[in-house]
Amino acid sequence: MTNRSIAGSKSIPFRMIEQKRETNRLVIVLPGAGYTTKAPLLHFATGLFYTKGFDVLHINYTFSREEMSVLSEEDFTRDVQHAIDSAIKNKKYSNYYFVAKSIGTIALSYLLDNTMFKDAKAVWLTPLLQRDDVFNTMIHSDHKGLCIMGDRDSCFIDERFEKLKKNQTLILKVVEGGNHSLELDDDPIKSIEILKGVISNMNEF
Repeated sequence: MTNRSIAGSKSIPFRMIEQKRETNRLVIVLPGAGYTTKAPLLHFATGLFYTKGFDVLHINYTFSREEMSVLSEEDFTRDVQHAIDSAIKNKKYSNYYFVAKSIGTIALSYLLDNTMFKDAKAVWLTPLLQRDDVFNTMIHSDHKGLCIMGDRDSCFIDERFEKLKKNQTLILKVVEGGNHSLELDDDPIKSIEILKGVISNMNEF
């Protein structure tokens, strides 16, 4: 099912990939600005959760550089929530997971406040640690979480990452040499091994 949700000024397309039999489990995938649901980490995360019996909801926003520069986290989160509501209005889910990449972690920081997601588990892929809203949610959240970052990611802030260790509900993984795509800049073969490791981490989570 592919559809389009309209809220505020931004129309957000979404895609629901459903199990053949009805399920109460849903994973919501929040991609990066340029890192879409078709990119490796999210493509294989989709396959992983689908084989575990989850319906998979892709929130397929796209932003131009101009839109990014004036993007309000409140409007962004509201539009994402509206897309989620539109996608699941006739469904009865009780088990939620999020997989959020980069800019998707901004929306995730606010969505976790919604009572419908009070027991949701969150996978934070390359979160924007430089943002106080993302960092503060991660350090204070009681949602079970898995955070995976590369130490060569421009969003990796050593001091803040160390502070995240205080949150006992958060599992932290660092990819040595990993960039913002959780890849190595000049080693595609090893990048595939990293991808396998990340998906294995999600599988165990």
